[in-house]
Amino acid sequence: MKKTLLALTFAASLGLAACSNPGDEVVVSTSVGDITQEDFYNSIKEIAGDQLLQQVVVEKILNDKYEVTDKEIEEELKTVKEQYGEGYEAALAQSNLTEDMLKTNIRFSLLQEKATMDVDVTDEEIQNYYDQSSQELNARHILVEDEALAKELVEKLKAGEDFATLAKENSTDTGSAEKGGDLGWFSTGTMVPAFNDAAYALEIDAISEPVQSDFGYHIIQVLDKRDVKDYGSLEDKKEEIREAIAATKGDWNTKMAELIKEAKVDVKDADLKGAFENMTSAE
Repeated sequence: MKKTLLALTFAASLGLAACSNPGDEVVVSTSVGDITQEDFYNSIKEIAGDQLLQQVVVEKILNDKYEVTDKEIEEELKTVKEQYGEGYEAALAQSNLTEDMLKTNIRFSLLQEKATMDVDVTDEEIQNYYDQSSQELNARHILVEDEALAKELVEKLKAGEDFATLAKENSTDTGSAEKGGDLGWFSTGTMVPAFNDAAYALEIDAISEPVQSDFGYHIIQVLDKRDVKDYGSLEDKKEEIREAIAATKGDWNTKMAELIKEAKVDVKDADLKGAFENMTSAE
């Protein structure tokens, strides 16, 4: 259970109730005076302000654009119950939740997920992902901090110098340097993206140009390739791959900014005019 999501869902539900037609109708009557809808609205605005309005509007937009079924909610609820086991009821109580509140929470989480996954994925991206995922590589590398040194080492390798020797003498990857840079067999996604894409693009025994990552500059050589056993055909894996790519491309803040812009949000309350400025600037 994500606390931020719980807070958001509760606040949004509160906001939907509080922000409807504020006026003189009494919400609470006490011996020291009444609280009208307008009083209540103004108090909520002072306490929650921009954040609450954002939450209410985002939920309304998501409800209009995406659908979450009861079956999906029940499946997710089942997963939560299995996760907590006998401690499920205690976890609800500790979070001051009822099961209905949790379902509301789950529903919003699923709406967010559908929105984030709603990105364009091309056939070329799917094909490239399949080509990589259906194969494992056996490779070695030399990692150095300086690009000039990396280029110098590439030239030495092209001139016929021994890869393993140069790796032992120069590589800053202590885990592989003593093994001549050997990384063994690995599958796609194991290495950082820049390394992964460069390695999978190489032919067997070819030497890469320096490949930059957060760790430095890599010189890569793929020694062998093999098919992943029983991986399945492209047609069988297409939807699974599309979802996997969408998950890596999707970004909630960017998507939310896009949806708010599409919805042409126009805040009428002068005190809340700036509520969506930071959200739409996330694009």
